[in-house]
Order: sequence, then C-alpha cells, then structure tokens
Amino acid sequence: MHILIFNEYYPPDTSATAKMASLVAEELAKSHQVTVIAGRPSYDPDERYPWSLLRRNVRNGVTVERVGSTTYSRRGMRGRVSNYLSYLALAVPRALFKRADIILAMTDPPIAGIAGAFIAWLSGRTFVYNIRDLYPDMALGGEIVPANAWARRWESLHRSALRHAVLVIVLGDDMRERILQKGVAPDRVAVIRDGAHLPESLAAQSHPIAQELRSGFQFVAIHAGNLGFYGAWDTLLRAMKLLEEDGIGLVFVGEGANRHRLEQAARESANVRFLPFRPAAEIPFVMAAGDVHIVTVKRGLEGVVVPSKLFSILAAGRPVLVVAPEPCDAVRIVRANQCGLVANPDDAAAVASALRELRSDPARLDDMGRRARETAKRYARVNELKRFVGVVEAAARNGSPRPR
Repeated sequence: MHILIFNEYYPPDTSATAKMASLVAEELAKSHQVTVIAGRPSYDPDERYPWSLLRRNVRNGVTVERVGSTTYSRRGMRGRVSNYLSYLALAVPRALFKRADIILAMTDPPIAGIAGAFIAWLSGRTFVYNIRDLYPDMALGGEIVPANAWARRWESLHRSALRHAVLVIVLGDDMRERILQKGVAPDRVAVIRDGAHLPESLAAQSHPIAQELRSGFQFVAIHAGNLGFYGAWDTLLRAMKLLEEDGIGLVFVGEGANRHRLEQAARESANVRFLPFRPAAEIPFVMAAGDVHIVTVKRGLEGVVVPSKLFSILAAGRPVLVVAPEPCDAVRIVRANQCGLVANPDDAAAVASALRELRSDPARLDDMGRRARETAKRYARVNELKRFVGVVEAAARNGSPRPR
C-alpha cells in the first residue's frame, strides 16, 4: 500500500507528535510505501530549512515532503496560527495530487483530521484518523477559544471527519470513551498507546546532571514536559506552598505556553524551580533525578489529552504521582499496577499529602519503582507500533465508510 501521513510536525521538529509520527511512519515503511506531508521545521528544531515551495528527502525509508509553510515561533499564538494556515494551504492541494491508498491524519494542526477527511472524501481514498489531542474539546477545555458559534461549527466538522474515518486510533480508554460519545461505532475505535522504550540500563541519581536537576532539594518531584493548557498547574503550586517547610521540591523541566505565568505565580516559592528542556542525551538523567514524577490533567480534560510521558516514567522505573480526575487512563494504569499515587487535581492539600506520604516511606517508594518498570514492559513501544500497523492494514481491507 501507499500510505500518506498528514501532519505538520516531523523531525527535526522536537514535539512529541513529531517523534511519534516518525516512529509510526518508519514502522509502516517496513512493509509499505509511506509519504509524509509536513511543514518546514518550526517546533524548536535543531535544524532549520530555507524556504522552498516543496522540499523532498528520504529519511529511514520514509519519503518526507515539506511544503513551504511559515516558521514563526510557536510561543506566539499569531505565529503559530500562521504556521498552521500556511501549512494547510500548501499541504492540502499537495495531498490531493498524491497517489495513495490511505490518508492517515494526525492532529497537528488541530484541524488536520478535518483536512484529512476532506482529502480522502474528494479523492475517494480510505481515511484513518490518529487522534493525539482531541479538538475542539482541548481548545475549549483549555480556555484557548470561547464556546461560540465558530467552536460549534468546528465540532460539527470534526464529528463529520470522525464519521468518515474507517478507523479512529486513540491513545487511551478515556479518549475512546469520548469518541464513542460523539457517535462513532465501537468497532471503528482502537486504543493504541504510545508505549515505552525500555532502556537496557537506568541512569544513576548520583550522576552530576541528575544532581544538578535536583536543585539541592532533599526530596524531588519532577514534571518533565510541555507546560501547556492541560495541567492542574495552580493546584501543584498551591501544594508546594504547603510543603515549604518539608524539604520537598518541585522541578519543572520544559517550556510551554503557561511557563511564564507559572514562573510569576511561583516567584515567592523557594521550593519550586523552572529549568529548560535538556538535550535528548540527558533525558535519562532527567528521569533519574526525580524521587517521583508528576503526570497531570486538569478536570474536564480527561480523555481530551492523554499524557504519554507516563510510559517514559514507567520505563525509567520511577514512581508516579498522577494529579488528574479518576476517569483518566493514567489514573487507571497507576492504580491497577500500584506504581504510584493519585491525587485530586482540584485539591492542593491532597497533592501535598501524597508527596509527604511518598517521602515518608522509602521502601514503598522503591517498590513502586520496581512495579513501574514491570508495568512498562506490558506497554512496550515496539509492540504498540506493531499493533498500529496491524489495525491500519485491516482498515485498508475494510475500506472507507460513506459520511453520514
């Protein structure tokens, strides 16, 4: 088969979506012809390309076509929207003229799924939709856009795209439940998690880089990743105010739209630190540095965003504190495998209590770390990728449903 992947970000973009798009594309390319239509690198890339209408190269068996989209910093909303719109304006016509059996759309930009369904409908090809973040639910729940007529139209178009998809691939059971509520038949929704890459050996907490990240705290909770619109950030900061005399520190490693606001809110908190992203080679030390790692989803966004960082934490053998509502996939996994604790995302005292409980019992913390590592083996990324290929191949055999 020839599979056309429609997603703006692709390495050297450094977003999680770019990374997973490349892993999926390269796994599919072992058995099929794969073309990715991406934009010019703009998500904190380590390499930038000069403008050209179309740039083509082959990367690990995948043909990557990059249209000449703008490359403004994603930290400004206007620049990000410009990147999205210029990508769509050039990528949609390019996709229409590419011969392919399957259109596989992801969610960068947020209306990529709608665009992918449109391309598939016009060209009579099978449409597969891989949802990374659920829009417009994410934009509404994250208070990025207001609930108005435009947002309702967005939701209507998105539901049409879902109906047109022969297969919808989601990241967790909580997201699957959201999709079923939108009227998609259960047999057309598959849960395939990003899964964990299992390193052969684990980094030591005593390493100088890990010690630098610990920032001198006796007990360290780390949140490593994007500080976007999805987390219970204010609850975490209030919890740290309650822990100022306990020797417990919170270290944020990463960037994101909310970082500046959070830095201002925490400027008088001596036990909160903000550090930049570390190079890829240092990620094992980021994971080793935390006595516990935090995964957070604010109430209302359960099933809208699924923090795949959970699997990296588990693979590193670190305990997890999930600050999220009960229906979240991360809550279910951590509870079922006893590899961490769960706290109400609206209750700072509960978060503080959970961190005190974890600090007070080193033996239990070690046991949670061992359970985390065992849990990660059940979600090995190599197996999840094989499942991804299998369901896409099955979708090709089934053909595309007519929109209703």
